[in-house]
Amino acid sequence: MKRYTLFASAGAAFLTLLFSQCQTATKETKIALTNTTTIDLTDKAISIDRSQISDLPEGDVFPLIISVEGDTIPSQLNDLNNDKKWDELFFVVNLPSTASESYTLQWVNEKPQYVVRTSARFGKRSSADTPVEPATTEILYANELPKSLGFQRYQTDGPSWENDKVGFRDYLDGRNAKDLFGKTASFMSPENVGINDEGAVEDTYHVMADWGRDILSVGNSVGIGGYALQVDDQLMRLGVTVDDSVNNVEKTTFQIMAEGPVKSVLSYHYENWHPNNRNYNVEETTSIWPGMYAYQNSVKFSGLQGDETLVIGLVNINNQNPLEEIEMNDEWVVLSTHDMQTYDRQWWLGLALIVPRDLYEGYGEAPETGQLSKSFLAKLKVENGKPVTYYAVAGWEMSDELFKDPAYFKSYLENLVSQLSATVEVTIK
Repeated sequence: MKRYTLFASAGAAFLTLLFSQCQTATKETKIALTNTTTIDLTDKAISIDRSQISDLPEGDVFPLIISVEGDTIPSQLNDLNNDKKWDELFFVVNLPSTASESYTLQWVNEKPQYVVRTSARFGKRSSADTPVEPATTEILYANELPKSLGFQRYQTDGPSWENDKVGFRDYLDGRNAKDLFGKTASFMSPENVGINDEGAVEDTYHVMADWGRDILSVGNSVGIGGYALQVDDQLMRLGVTVDDSVNNVEKTTFQIMAEGPVKSVLSYHYENWHPNNRNYNVEETTSIWPGMYAYQNSVKFSGLQGDETLVIGLVNINNQNPLEEIEMNDEWVVLSTHDMQTYDRQWWLGLALIVPRDLYEGYGEAPETGQLSKSFLAKLKVENGKPVTYYAVAGWEMSDELFKDPAYFKSYLENLVSQLSATVEVTIK
């Protein structure tokens, strides 16, 4: 993937010089943001639809957002519906409580360079003897699992995504679980994580590097934020386990939809998932932006018969403490654990799911063995064609030593939910 290369130490003066060298288009838009809450917002996500901006300039142009103080706000354009035109202008801002801030949106002909605060990575190989190559798309058929191919096709078993706080990965190889990369630094992890010097897939990420490491045992759970459907007492896993050679999903399509300095987005389409003589299609979108120890996930189903419950997994392998259920506000419920629940119980780690309160139906627990095991499961209502959006959170003591304290992790969750729930009014002129 292409990388932006500007270090924070370069400072605002360098940014000013850089942008003064960009040719600026003539069109200009005013953006006003109002924090309607009584809390200070940090790295608050702002998404502006293309339709909200009138009189766009022609040709390939890039946004340049400048505050009234003259500071440049890193931003990016995202094509989220894959129609080859951007449909979202995205950036993050800090807003004091009940304050309004004004910005100028200009358009430039050269892409500005910013400090990189998010990343998405995917690599694959065509055979056991060919090197891994970077990619942004993949199609996986039911008979193309590692057990049937005889080798692991994917770098880190599938795509990974991260921000300046934490990283995650998805087992695209049929397991569809979500794993965790704990980070010890704000910079993005190298492109060759999970690849040896010969370009072969190799597990190089379970040892500490300067950026961090994989810290979570997943097993046959769905990890942190993976999901399944439940009918009565029966769990139906999306996909299979490492011991299976044929998937229960006929076709899986993956794409990195966006990768930029302030947002990365991944999409999955699972076609003809057929557990227990049923047939479903699933669309999933995973997003991450700076500043939070979390990612956002959204799933949408078709083919539901009406007796299904969506279950979101919270791995429970090395955890010895009870699950805590917290009704945060009218919008969100949190399920969290806190223990030395990393590999070999070496470090303190807080894990949590933030799920929509209006869909929440309590929680259960997966069995100790089986296709989907050792997980707490948030139970949610689900309907055909209606997306369900939730967040998965991980606070590791090596990222912030205060995460050793369960009270601190709970306080972080409370603040994060307040930040996510906060409404920012956007006015565009």
